[in-house]
Amino acid sequence: MLVMGGIVGSGIFINPYVVAQQVHTPFLILGAWLLGGCIALAGAFIYAELAARFAQAGGQYVYLRDAYHPMVAFLYGWCLLLVMQTGGMAAVAVTFARYFLEITRWPVSDKIVAAAALLVLTLINCLGVRWGSTVQNLLMVLKILAIALLVAAGFSVGSPGGKPPPLLDRPLSFDLLLAFGAAMTPVLFAYGGWQTASFVSGEMRDPARDLSRGLLIGVSGVIVLYMAVSYVCVRVLGAAGLAHTTTPASAVMRAALGVYGGDVIAAGIAISTLGFLAQGMLTAPRVYYAMAEDKVFFNAIAWVHPKTAVPVVAIALQGVAATVIALSGRYEQILNYVVSVDFIWFGLTGATLFVFRRRLGEISRRTPGHPVTTFFFVACCWAVVAATIYKYPANSAIGLAILATGVPVYFFWRRKA
Repeated sequence: MLVMGGIVGSGIFINPYVVAQQVHTPFLILGAWLLGGCIALAGAFIYAELAARFAQAGGQYVYLRDAYHPMVAFLYGWCLLLVMQTGGMAAVAVTFARYFLEITRWPVSDKIVAAAALLVLTLINCLGVRWGSTVQNLLMVLKILAIALLVAAGFSVGSPGGKPPPLLDRPLSFDLLLAFGAAMTPVLFAYGGWQTASFVSGEMRDPARDLSRGLLIGVSGVIVLYMAVSYVCVRVLGAAGLAHTTTPASAVMRAALGVYGGDVIAAGIAISTLGFLAQGMLTAPRVYYAMAEDKVFFNAIAWVHPKTAVPVVAIALQGVAATVIALSGRYEQILNYVVSVDFIWFGLTGATLFVFRRRLGEISRRTPGHPVTTFFFVACCWAVVAATIYKYPANSAIGLAILATGVPVYFFWRRKA
């Protein structure tokens, strides 16, 4: 549930149209979603082996620290706090607020609703990991039901007739490769988030077994869900129709259930985004806790409440930071910087497996197909980084600048320690 909750947000309800704008046949559209799932699964195999090797709170932070250098891990946590996690949570919280207000018609600002949602989830997670995980699991089940309803509604609509569409929308060429690469960007970001389950490995009873299984089962489950949603979108709307609607899930539901379908899927998207927030609030603070334990952050962040046994200050820090960004309205600008930074850490973490295999040898829970599958995952991550820098140089420069500001901060904390 943690793995799936970290992946499934609002992306699958919206991103199919972005893919269809780049490639224009059902074969290419569904192929992009399937390839994205294969890349995510290759990454899950890597993280499963890393989880078997290191069962400590912080997960990805620990892998980077032990493979390369403490500063590399600190820079990851720095970006997570300032850009990747809090900016993403602020944007998702506002998305939740907009769909929530669409259903309730309350005369309230979406920023206020977003802030309230973030603060309530912060409070719940401060009460203990059982409270946080129970809420997250409940919302994940509701997410699955919403997706199942969308898929069932899509199959209830009669399939359009006509001759089968061609496999490719243009001859095999470099232009087709570029278009398919552009289609992969929203797909890969829709599949992102499974790695956050590693943050709470230190609080699992048997992380070497449970986290590795959870990663593989969870990512596989999301591939099934995403492929089903993409298929019904193409089936009901067609490739051209999908490319011309910015709300494909709502369009499918309206085709199946009429005007009420829009309200039903709006409720499903609101639940999905809230579940994504609950998962992020539960997992990411463990990274800041690990940073404080390593004496490269405020000591208070490592404080664990004696009764609830959770890092209350770390949870509160993230909740307050995301709330401030949501209220400021700067979350959309921050998200533009995430693209150039996020997959840097994916690639670096995947490459840690080469380091640990050479340094520590093999273990029983091995990554299938290593080193080919590991190299495949790392190469895909670097390709996303290169394509983003090429396409959005200004935003990428700002993201890399934020990363660079962490270097003097790290040396300040090391000197202080």
